[in-house]
Amino acid sequence: MNLIGEHTDYSEGFVLPIAIDLACFVAAASPGAAPGQVRLYSEELQRGSEMAASGIPNARPAGAWTDYVVGVAQQLARSGREVKSCDLLIHSTVPVGAGLSSSAALEVSAALALGAGSMDKMELARLCQRAENEFVGLPCGIMDQFVSIFGRENAAILIDCRTLEHRAVPLPENVAIIAVNSMVKHELGSSAYRERVAECAQAVRFIQGSHAGVKTLRDATLGMLDAAMGEVAMRRARHVISEDNRVLAFADAAGDLKRMGELFVASHRSLQHDYEVSCVELDFLVDTALGIPGVYGARMTGGGFGGCTVNLVDPAAVGAFEREIAVRYKAEYGIDPKVFECRPSAGAGPVS
Repeated sequence: MNLIGEHTDYSEGFVLPIAIDLACFVAAASPGAAPGQVRLYSEELQRGSEMAASGIPNARPAGAWTDYVVGVAQQLARSGREVKSCDLLIHSTVPVGAGLSSSAALEVSAALALGAGSMDKMELARLCQRAENEFVGLPCGIMDQFVSIFGRENAAILIDCRTLEHRAVPLPENVAIIAVNSMVKHELGSSAYRERVAECAQAVRFIQGSHAGVKTLRDATLGMLDAAMGEVAMRRARHVISEDNRVLAFADAAGDLKRMGELFVASHRSLQHDYEVSCVELDFLVDTALGIPGVYGARMTGGGFGGCTVNLVDPAAVGAFEREIAVRYKAEYGIDPKVFECRPSAGAGPVS
């Protein structure tokens, strides 16, 4: 879960995610009745797939959930690691489409199950990102894969997406991190993601006309924005630049719950109005949360157009918050949201 720093990673900005206490498990075994094959089966989807291990280096996307696993296997093969025939059984407690990085959880756990446990952690994060960029076809940044590997208990990870320098940011004990899953995922999400990447690139090209040192929006300042670049590009750039500033301010403010909450709300309003990746359900959840006693701040998290909000809540108010947000959301949309506490947890590793 990203606490703050939304849609900044592909502009080489700053993000502050946590690994949460949900997980994707991949059990690996030598093939039984299918030597020479890599067989996959998902307990949640109750679907399976198989392909020849020898065909993985030249495999093509199928447009299905299996692409995340096959893409990782292909990257392992291209890096010189042999992908042997095996059976992989997948079980995940990470909800799909909720903005909680279910794809990265699958990529990282599949890579470990396929024998990448000895790989350098940074190399593993980059490999899983390449699988999603080049095989799945989504131009994501590295944040999701990175925190799935480098997560720390009781801390967020401040990541510089340009250099990949990172440090743990301890989180205060007197606040609970509560996710509220809207249970909606609007289809606009995938196409809009690519549009936002292109719009950010457009803004950078305009700024470069008068500021040669700007490589990405990471290098830009709010003072460089000009209406002549086009209203849409200007608003997209304004979000990214201001969001980078909010991430650094949040990391410095850890412990000041009032300030942390203010930055949460400012982040959501920027995503709602400047980046335009929120939706009415997420806005309702945020606005409702802010009216419930004991809530310091609320914002959407993830790619947007559905998924989850993340809320900073006084631990003594968690029970009342969970009841109130669920009742009011159900009354407004006829949907029962899923509400759960997220505890900052360690990243991926082997389980035996």
